[in-house]
Amino acid sequence: MAVTQQLARVSAEYLADCRTRAEESFEGDHQWDPPAADCLDLDWAPAMLERACEIAGIGELHLAALRRATDGGVATDVGFLNAHPHAIGPFGPAPAALEPLAARRVSGLLGEIDLQAVLAMLPLDIREAGALIGHGAEGLVDGPRTYLMDHFDALRRFYAGASKGGLAVVSWWD
Repeated sequence: MAVTQQLARVSAEYLADCRTRAEESFEGDHQWDPPAADCLDLDWAPAMLERACEIAGIGELHLAALRRATDGGVATDVGFLNAHPHAIGPFGPAPAALEPLAARRVSGLLGEIDLQAVLAMLPLDIREAGALIGHGAEGLVDGPRTYLMDHFDALRRFYAGASKGGLAVVSWWD
């Protein structure tokens, strides 16, 4: 089974309801089940995107926003989502979340990243580019450019939706 980065955008009320259900359940069952339309599977792209941006030398502010977009934050406690036997991310770090205001800030900063320019800094040879990025990029059949562009575009759209809806973003590995 592959472990991949997962994101869900949810309302503060939904998180509060899940927390209440976990506290009231004998087994800590939070009944986490966000709508599929509000979920995003980023596969293994986060580390590759970060490395490509480091290679291109994007500023620390934007690099930090990219990290927060996938790693979440600590301001919103979602530890109840990590309780056995109902943990949503038992194979990676504990789930994390960005509150709606932080998700809006991240969305704005992601919108300022020119990933085409980032990818233009990579070697033209797809094997060389993949080896430079690492994190499995060397094994991508068509090379890292399309893979990273597709996943970054999906991430940017996802955060734009969270920002527009005033939603929090929860991240975990599953």
